[in-house]
Amino acid sequence: MTQSSGQIAHGIDGGATKPLPHATSTGVTPLARPSGTRFRMTAHIHGWLLLLPSTVLLVTFTHFPAVTTIIDSFFSTPKGRRSAVFIGLDNYQAMLDDSVFWRALGNNIVYAASVVPLTIALALLMAIWINGKIAGRPFLRLSFFTPTVLPMIAVANIWLFFYSPGYGLLDQVFGLFGFASHNWLGNEHTALACLIVVAIWKDAGFFMIFYLAALQQMSPQLAEAAALEGASRWYFFRRITFPLLMPTTLFVLVNSIINTFRLIDHVVVMTRGGPDNTTALLLFYIYEVGFKFWDTAYAATLTVVLLALLAVLAIGQFVFLDRRIHYQ
Repeated sequence: MTQSSGQIAHGIDGGATKPLPHATSTGVTPLARPSGTRFRMTAHIHGWLLLLPSTVLLVTFTHFPAVTTIIDSFFSTPKGRRSAVFIGLDNYQAMLDDSVFWRALGNNIVYAASVVPLTIALALLMAIWINGKIAGRPFLRLSFFTPTVLPMIAVANIWLFFYSPGYGLLDQVFGLFGFASHNWLGNEHTALACLIVVAIWKDAGFFMIFYLAALQQMSPQLAEAAALEGASRWYFFRRITFPLLMPTTLFVLVNSIINTFRLIDHVVVMTRGGPDNTTALLLFYIYEVGFKFWDTAYAATLTVVLLALLAVLAIGQFVFLDRRIHYQ
């Protein structure tokens, strides 16, 4: 016979045994756990330790260079034994008087305003096309994505051959229709447009992958319900598909704008900013000032302007597009 839990239990022969542990409702003795405060503190420390490697890399290669660049923009460029001295806003005043800076900024704005919408529209169109049941869909996906995996320098050299006057692909094709040879990259009216075409061809396949993944996550019941209601394809795309793709569109939009302001490879290989600074984009001009003329302080000033411009654009996109985004 056994007494209540925690008391002495008697065996058959009447001998005393050890006290029984307190039983739970499940009949299993619970293991000892640390107190709630100690457990939360341990989890908090473990979380920060997991974030530590990424935090160190982010601070070392992103935040620290940005802060030092802002500080360097208020100093002069050190030359020889002469160290940098504080000059305040003189670099920014020189930037306002720099006609090449304004030309590069204007080129970059035109370049971004052309590349971003055309790239997003083409990427979305290709994603919708290959998401359907069409013949040769794997081949189309491979064809659209191939430019993305090519190195930037290789892409620039390929298109440099296309644009070459006389024997380039474009002149060979247009020559069949009686058109005269044209120096595409040497003409002020066509040089920037040629870079725009290359950027769209290079980036559209990359952004297509994100749209394709978003389309494949959408429930097919939405299309079936719209078909039963008699909705047209355009109405279904405008009212259902595109609103559900807004999170992906915001991601693509931010990355596309960043890409348009950090392009330098194609400019160096194809035009070097010419003719007459027609294709000189902002990052290319920063590269020229910092590594060709060795004016690091003025290059830091231009970099600060570029960072501020990208920050304003990114914040504006999140603020104004957040109302149109429907997260699932």
